[in-house]
Amino acid sequence: MLPADGHVHSQWSWDAVNGSMERTCAQAVAMGLPAVAFTEHADYTPWIVVTADLEADPDLAAFTSPAGVLVPPALDLNGYLECLGRCRERFSDLRIISGVELGEPHWHSAAAARLLRAGEFDRVLGSQHCLPLGAGFAEPPSLYRHGPADQVVRDYLAEVVRLIEGCDAFAVLAHIDYPLRYWPALATPFDPSEFEEEFRHALRVLAGTGKALEINTEGPMHPEIVRWWREEGGQAVTFGSDAHEPGRIGYRFGEASALAEASGLRPGRHPWDYWRRPQ
Repeated sequence: MLPADGHVHSQWSWDAVNGSMERTCAQAVAMGLPAVAFTEHADYTPWIVVTADLEADPDLAAFTSPAGVLVPPALDLNGYLECLGRCRERFSDLRIISGVELGEPHWHSAAAARLLRAGEFDRVLGSQHCLPLGAGFAEPPSLYRHGPADQVVRDYLAEVVRLIEGCDAFAVLAHIDYPLRYWPALATPFDPSEFEEEFRHALRVLAGTGKALEINTEGPMHPEIVRWWREEGGQAVTFGSDAHEPGRIGYRFGEASALAEASGLRPGRHPWDYWRRPQ
């Protein structure tokens, strides 16, 4: 059996223009996934968008000001929870987990706390998407245009450490390798060993909190990172497709679960449990 997909977006995430909670649940049942966590975006950081970003993703224009700043809209919590309830009734054999993905929650602690109190989510992810750039913030594609690729990754991992140390509101750290999705084609091929010290430090800090690490299958998966997590004392992992449309759920989960097994992690009692180190 495939593991649960612990990181999925539906129409209730502002950037999931092709998302559908109902169709995603139907796809999960068809695939034999035991559970799906709808971890919708709660983003509070505005970031700089340039022409190249809009050309790559025209849907961003709806949220971008004439000055080129994207301001993510708030999560419609009532609409999300009502839709979740309908799906739980319709797909009673599928474990449907409520959730949220908090973007940079250590920068927005008060707003994140208000949302968590109101939502009472089953699964809370912590994510780093942006870094400071000049007087604003930017995502990796723009960051790579303004500095060396290796420095972007090091700066990102340093901010991940600050996220972990500065916020206790989340249970799972999502996509620790987020910038690698956008690694520049013209740069030297990415070599995880060149960043081993920085990855290990972030993983060691995360392990000390008892939180779980997500194996995110949207970008490149590097076995070294999961092995380092295990060696630095990490106890648990989850699996996340980061799907923004129904056809992407469970993406590469066979490969991801094999990677986790090779690192000594095993499924829990229930199919939707974290995978953990054997006691």
